[in-house]
Formats: sequence, C-alpha cells, structure tokens
Amino acid sequence: MGTKLYIGNLPFNTTENELQELFSQAGAVQEVTLMQDRFTGKSRGFAFVTMGSEEEAQNAISKFNGQTMDGRPMTVNEARPREQRPPGGGGGGGRYGGGGYGGRRDGGQRRGY
Repeated sequence: MGTKLYIGNLPFNTTENELQELFSQAGAVQEVTLMQDRFTGKSRGFAFVTMGSEEEAQNAISKFNGQTMDGRPMTVNEARPREQRPPGGGGGGGRYGGGGYGGRRDGGQRRGY
C-alpha cells in the first residue's frame, strides 16, 4: 500500500490530471482525489495523493511543499488518519432540531407580559 499525502492551499481551478502530472515528477502516483463541495461540485482547495512508496512520498513532500501553484504556496505533508465522528449527521439548530432556538413548544401563554 502506498503513502497518502495531503495537498492543501490549491488553486480552486486545479484538476486531478494536473496533480497526477505534477506529482508523477516525484515518483509513482497510485491515486489522486481532489476534494469537491458535494452540493456545488466546485473544488474545496485540497486533495489527497497516494504515492507508490514512503520514499516517493518523502520526495514529493520535499519537492512540492511550499512550491507555488498559480500564486498559492501548496502545503504538502503526510495525511493523518481521518478522525472518527459519531454517526447521524450534524445535529440541531433547525425549526424543531433543538439548539436553543425558537419559542415555546407547548403553545401556552407567556408569563410577565
């Protein structure tokens, strides 16, 4: 299994093919995943690149970390494991979702007015 790298501060017009081409200069690229907004489909400005070996990943970090792409200095480092999150989504704040918003739910009279 290869070593996954986090690539941050990317220009929003960057494509997976451009990243594949760029990082192949440092070694074998197994996979490129450009993160996109799930609603708009636009780039979120970061990606993950899986290099073929630890040595190739370190080569990519030393070669590309801080290098500018369209005037933006890229952040390249080894990706950390994804944090575990509880299942079930984000939680309240909506009309009946709790979060401390809204009025009385029992429909009764307010006191003191």
